[in-house]
Amino acid sequence: MEQELLPWTEKYRPKSLSEVLGQDETVKSLKAFVKSGNMPNMLFSGPPGIGKTTATLALAHDLYGDRIEGNLLELNASDERGIGIVRGKIKDFARSVSVGGGVPFKLIFLDEADALTPDAQHALRRTMEMYSPVTRFILSCNYSSKIIEPVQSRCAVFRFLPLRESQVHQMIKTIAEKEGLEVEKGAEEAISYVSEGDMRKAINALQGAAIHSNTITEEVIYKISSRARPKEIREMVDAAYGGRFLDARKMLLELSTQYGLSGSDIILQIYRETANLEIPEKKKVQLVDRIGEYDFRLVEGANEHIQIEALLAQIMLLGMKREE
Repeated sequence: MEQELLPWTEKYRPKSLSEVLGQDETVKSLKAFVKSGNMPNMLFSGPPGIGKTTATLALAHDLYGDRIEGNLLELNASDERGIGIVRGKIKDFARSVSVGGGVPFKLIFLDEADALTPDAQHALRRTMEMYSPVTRFILSCNYSSKIIEPVQSRCAVFRFLPLRESQVHQMIKTIAEKEGLEVEKGAEEAISYVSEGDMRKAINALQGAAIHSNTITEEVIYKISSRARPKEIREMVDAAYGGRFLDARKMLLELSTQYGLSGSDIILQIYRETANLEIPEKKKVQLVDRIGEYDFRLVEGANEHIQIEALLAQIMLLGMKREE
């Protein structure tokens, strides 16, 4: 019963490194560490939802088996960012004795380590050195540049990449079979589009759609993910570029109402569709420059609706200018 109530991201999380999709070179190295029974401290860097936590938990399962409970400490640095977490929980766990069968060290997994303050990172550096005989650290972060150099130099750094479309499709098909779902071809493509290589996002989209029906359609995926169809975004931009500003403005209003899109969502989708627009390359360069400007304005707190309409106006002006 408990398994039924789990989010699908947890229910279908790989239990072993051999089940992990993608990150082939990293997984190969981790398997070698398990085989040798030894490993360095590690830093996993990359966008969210691409397997950093999954790889860590799978590694721990392969190392400790059923004895994982007392050998893995999992912490999220976003919850406790200060030096206290290093001097408290991490130090207490690091100095205790390993209970793993045949594995002489314990694992401390520090998720979102880039949220730690610089002082906490400096304290962590010293702790990593002091307890290296009995403890290994795995740090996970979105941006390795936010981890101080002394900590990075004490770790083997692994870069995690967004998952390929084929890997996302493979996972979706596996879950659909086990849950008795029928996923239409268009829905598969929609899940790939909204997830952008983020497996967590892809599985959440599938589970959200499955609440509505056992038949997963493209329309439902875009609605629950608050994303417009790429075609609709292109039509809006084409209308603006072609001089039909009022039509583009009307399409913008419909997209905002139908999908509940924020200004940032719309700008991101316009940016993603820029490469697919049938306009000269020079105009695409100018359009990307404009998109960057209006994205910055939104970040600074400008009115979303006014700024997106102003961007459409800029696109129209680009279309009106003759090629030099």
